[in-house]
Parts: sequence; C-alpha cells; structure tokens
Amino acid sequence: MPSQLKIKTGTKLALAFDVPPGKDPDFTMVSTFFSAQSDSAFLISIPMKGGKPLEVADTQKLLIRYGEGEGQMILAGYVDETVKQGLRKYWKIRRVTEQRTFFKRADVRVKATIHVAYLLPTWPANLDGVIEPEDGLTLDISAGGLAMYLNDAFDVGIICQVTLPSMGTTKAGQAVTLLAENCWTRKAERGSPYKNICGLKFRFKDERDKKRVGSYVENVKKFTA
Repeated sequence: MPSQLKIKTGTKLALAFDVPPGKDPDFTMVSTFFSAQSDSAFLISIPMKGGKPLEVADTQKLLIRYGEGEGQMILAGYVDETVKQGLRKYWKIRRVTEQRTFFKRADVRVKATIHVAYLLPTWPANLDGVIEPEDGLTLDISAGGLAMYLNDAFDVGIICQVTLPSMGTTKAGQAVTLLAENCWTRKAERGSPYKNICGLKFRFKDERDKKRVGSYVENVKKFTA
C-alpha cells in the first residue's frame, strides 16, 4: 500500500507523460496540489494547454514531480475523474506504487546490455545455505548505479546485492559484487521477457569500492563503443 502523502496544499507540481525506459520525461506541464483524498488518491489542479484544460485518457500514466534540489520526488498515477470543489475543477489522481527520488545523475550513463545477478539478503537460503540469485539485464550503467530489467518488483528503498559479471581479461573488467538501493520500479514494456524495470543506486563501502566500480564502467565503454 502506498505510504501517506505529505504534500502541502498549494505545492507547485511539474507534470510529464510517462516515457519508455531510457528516455527522459518532459516536465513542462504545471499544476498545484490541492488535497489528499486517501493514501492512494489526491486532487491536483488541471494543467492548461492552449488556454483550455488539458484532456488525457484514463490509461495515460502521468509522472508528477515536486520538491526542490536533491529532495525532489516523483509520483506516478492516472486521472480517475474530474472533481468539482466549489467553483474549481480538479483531477483526482489514482496513485500507483511508484515513488522515487528525482536527482540529476552525476555520472555518465553507458548504454549496455549486461546480464547481472541480484538477490535480497532476506531471501531464504537453499539446502546448502546459499541464497540463489536471480537474473537481471541492464539497460544502462554508470559509476553511480544502473537501470535493469528484472522479474521481481522491489519497493523503493529496498537494498539488494548485485553482481556485475567479468568483462574481458583486465583487472578493471573483473566481476564486482556490491549493495544497491532501489530508487524506482516500473512495469516493463509489452513483449519484454522481464516483468519490471528498476533503477538502482550503488552503496559503496568506501572510496576504494567506488573507484573499483568506476574502473569497471570505463571498461564497459570499451565493449559498447
């Protein structure tokens, strides 16, 4: 169940239509938060386009951004209906589970398709006492994190373990295992062999660990050039 929204009435919102993985949403529509109706529904002002209230289909997923700086957040939802409150009309948004921190990447993303192994430390172990990992497939990777296809649906904030496979014969291309925090999850596009896509932010033990991953990503570039 989505957590309770903590947004003040009058908070400015930037809206965008959802986009395919790998593309950046265009937050050019402007709205204002009016009130929460429940944990999963809230009212916002209707954005204007060409001097008229914008019309969207109830199947069109919207991304709603609020906050400032690195504290910005994105909600995802659909327009359930138009609600009249006094003299004004508002969209009633049906919120979906996605909620993620919005941040500008400090590291350059490298488009790369790499099979990675991931697991949650809380998963049950097999008879040998080993937690068996699942297979994921990256869309892109940077020195700070990655986006990947997977069949699990991680909640925001979940910490998982990811193993990046060996690539080439150099030291920089050796396999890397590290922890990562899930920042967002969304369903994969129709026809994908995986159910979901998630964005992971690496959690480094120390500066040496961070440099190790940076070298690995630089090595990846050689295979994708």
